Order: sequence, then structure tokens, then C-alpha cells
Amino acid sequence: MDLQVLILVAAFVIVLLMNAPIAIALGVSALLTMLSLGTVPSGFMMAQRMSKGIASFPLLAIPFFVLAGLLMGEGGMARRLVAFATAIAGQFKGGLAYITTITCMLFGAISGSATAALSSIGGIMIPEMTRGGYDRRFSVALTTTASTTGLVIPPSNIMIVYAVVTGNVSVAAMFMAGVLPGILVGLAIMIACAVMFRGKSVGESTPFSFHKVLVTGRSALPSLLLIFIVLGGILGGVFSPTEAAAVTVLYAFILAVLIYKEVKLLQLPELLLRTGIVTAVIFLLIATSQALGWVLALEQIPQSISTALLAVSDNPLIILLLINLLLLAVGAVMDMTPAVLIFTPIFLPVVTELGMSPVHFGIMMIVNLCIGLCTPPVGTCLFVGCGVGKTTIAEVTKPMIPFLIAMFAALLAITYVPALSEWLPQALGLLK
Repeated sequence: MDLQVLILVAAFVIVLLMNAPIAIALGVSALLTMLSLGTVPSGFMMAQRMSKGIASFPLLAIPFFVLAGLLMGEGGMARRLVAFATAIAGQFKGGLAYITTITCMLFGAISGSATAALSSIGGIMIPEMTRGGYDRRFSVALTTTASTTGLVIPPSNIMIVYAVVTGNVSVAAMFMAGVLPGILVGLAIMIACAVMFRGKSVGESTPFSFHKVLVTGRSALPSLLLIFIVLGGILGGVFSPTEAAAVTVLYAFILAVLIYKEVKLLQLPELLLRTGIVTAVIFLLIATSQALGWVLALEQIPQSISTALLAVSDNPLIILLLINLLLLAVGAVMDMTPAVLIFTPIFLPVVTELGMSPVHFGIMMIVNLCIGLCTPPVGTCLFVGCGVGKTTIAEVTKPMIPFLIAMFAALLAITYVPALSEWLPQALGLLK
């Protein structure tokens, strides 16, 4: 290990141990490594790399999708989706568990945010499941894991970040690639529920009513239409993914403020402020990670890691399993966005050497890191879920295990069956 690599790793670890935000750790380690090189004005190079890192048109979609998610969370859409899902799945044994999963998938697909889905759906369904006789710890574990499907089913901010980091992946292709894997993860969670309910009397079922499906479906239809408007507009060439984000905000504003009337105009400044804060955090992460990425490329660290992994085995199945295990460990201690920013440049050369497409790897990585959102010590969704469900991480850990196993099984299928990620974008002409 040469001096620059040692400085990079040591600075990153030390700054993190000082409890600094990860964006600061990324920036400081990149800057100190640049200073050690001594060949260019480091301050100028750092600023240039950070500026170039966020000077990307697709990134304009992020603040729009963040604002749209906030409008949807406050706009009563979650309640209408819950009612619609109840009408569809309420008659099944353990129906509330399936309703929770389906609603998280729908709301996550509309808002593109796991925490928004968890807060909105969890706030409704966790108390409802508790009243229905479900263990509160089970309810929190289920809602926490199901909420992450919204990061895989498009639209999704993390897919935009991944596409920007790779530099040669279409956002539209990533969006389409996430549809089947996201549905697969949701089905895996529901299968886990069915296995746990076998031989048990769980909750109360409600008789199926076609009339109720029609009534609740009509109420939820404006919210559900957003998915088709966004994806249909992108595929039809009406607007780009970035422009689709602006359309999403306009549509969410019309629903939340003018039609459902659950968001008041006086609330908009607060929502805009929250959007600005979230966007600033994401953009600072992207900027500093791009500076770090330049240093990694200069020191040929990705190539060194690729060589080391390929030296372990020449079997692609083994290499992909090792990468998945490494990413699972990363996800347990690092949030999703910095993990994507840091490890995409490291692992992407490895998987492309094995013949895996960048789109397929991106979906694999996102699904993998979704599991990390549900595991301690840094699981963002786990903390939010425990807060919404008024319980503790220790109490939720055991009920969480079957769902994590189900998600891992889905991850393995996504990893080793490329068609799950590639078939839809290929069919739509977005991937060759």
C-alpha cells in the first residue's frame, strides 16, 4: 500500500471516528490525498472536481422528486392507497400484512422514498395491525422491510445517483430495470408472511366486495396514475426523466393542494425548506464523492481491488457472492447514497470484467443496500420504523430475520438471473 492510499484510508476512518458527517469525511480524505500528491494546486483541483460532480442535468430531478415525495406524504395519498389495498387483499388470511406490503410498494413507487412510505403507511398500518391482533414488533419489522421496495420500483432518487456516478447508464433504463426486481422483493416479503402465518389464526379477514374495490380504486386512481404518467411520458419521449420529476411535482401539487385539499398553501414554505435541506445533503455527498472518485481512479484503487477479487476465484458466481457479502456489510454501517457513491467506482470494473451489465449491477447493488437500511447499526429505515411503531431495535431484530432472509433470497435471484433486471429495458429499446 503506497503513501497516498494509506493517507486516504486513515483520513477517512479518523474523520468518521470524530463523528463528522460522511460527506465531510469523503471531502477531507480526498483533499489530504491530493495535497500529498503535490503535482497540482489541491484546493483548485478539489473545487473543480466537486463542481464538476454536481454539474449534471439528471441530478436536477432529485430536488423535484424529494418535494413530490413530501407533498404525497402530507397529501392523504397513503390513506387512499391503504383503503384500496384493503379492498383487494383484506379477505386473505393475515390480510393486513399483505395490505401493508402492497401499500408500501404502491406508495414507494409513487413517492420514490422508503422513509416517506414508512412514515406514511406505518403511521396508518402499524396501529391498525396492532388493533387487529398482530404483534407490534412483527408489524414494525414488516413495514420497515416492505418500505424499501420503493427504492427499487421507479422512480427512485438513488437510481439517478447511480446513473450519474457511472456516467454511461441511462436513468430511463435504470427505472425500467427496477420494476420486476422491486415486485420480486415485495412478493418475497409476502411469501415470508404466508410461511409465518401457516397453521396460525392471524387477525380478521374482511369479505371481498367488488363494489368496495371500485369505490376505493376510484379514490386511489389519481395517485396511481402518477406512475403511468411518469413512466409513460419517459418511454413515449414526451419528457426526459429529469423533466418527469418536474411533472411529478406539478401533479402531486394538484392532488395534494387542489383535489384532496390536505396540504394548505401555508405549508408549502416548510416543505420547500425541507426539500432544500435534503437536497443540499445529497448534493454535498455527491460533490465530495466525485472528488474522492478522482483520487481513487488516479491511484488505480478500483483496478487493484478488481485484480484481488479475480485472484480469489475465476468463477463469476463466487465473485458476485463475495461482492454481495461485502455490500451487505457496507450497508450495515453506511447509508445508501454514500455507499453507492463510494463503491460503484470500485466494484463496477470487477463486474464488467465478468460480463455483467452496469444496469444489472446497479439494481443488484440497490437491492443489496436496501437490506442495509433495515439492519443495525446504521439502518435508517429501522430507526424510522422503531420511531413510528414506538418500539426498540432490540425488540424488532428477531421478527425482522425472516424478512431479511426473504430479501436476501430475492437478492440472489436478481444477482444470478440477469433477465429480471434487463428484460424490460431491453424490450423497450433502452438497453442493448
